[in-house]
Amino acid sequence: MAPIAVGDSLPDGTVSYFDDNDQLQSVSVHSLTAGKKVILFGVPGAFTPTCSLKHVPGFVEKSEELKSKGIDEILLLSVNDPFVMKAWAKTYPENQHVKFLADGAGKYTHALGLELDLSEKGLGVRSRRFALLVDDLKVKLANIESGGEFTVSSAEDILKAL
Repeated sequence: MAPIAVGDSLPDGTVSYFDDNDQLQSVSVHSLTAGKKVILFGVPGAFTPTCSLKHVPGFVEKSEELKSKGIDEILLLSVNDPFVMKAWAKTYPENQHVKFLADGAGKYTHALGLELDLSEKGLGVRSRRFALLVDDLKVKLANIESGGEFTVSSAEDILKAL
């Protein structure tokens, strides 16, 4: 399946997260994104070095600036279960705006065409690293990394595009 691209509509699917009341929520991606300008960014795995030390902190640090440029939601997607995502989110106590979404079975990542097979590294099928700018379900920017790279999907890259 071809990866999602500029001009495509964001597919719908179900993801999970823990809300502010520590209740597990399973929601449709469209319920989080329809009628909004959002950043959906994906990482290969929670607690992994590049994801934890560079990718996620960039969006946490730049979230106010992104919001000031009209972004309604900043959504992080990873092929991890919601309990892992909740624990990972807690490692960013300064985070105000990044929502940590779990795609436990990788079904939504598959719908995006962004799977990354890391079985050789013992991680199974995960998500490629990416950042999408989506306006009312239409993809306006699709920065998708190759392999384990981190060159086009940072918060700074999205800010430049805005």
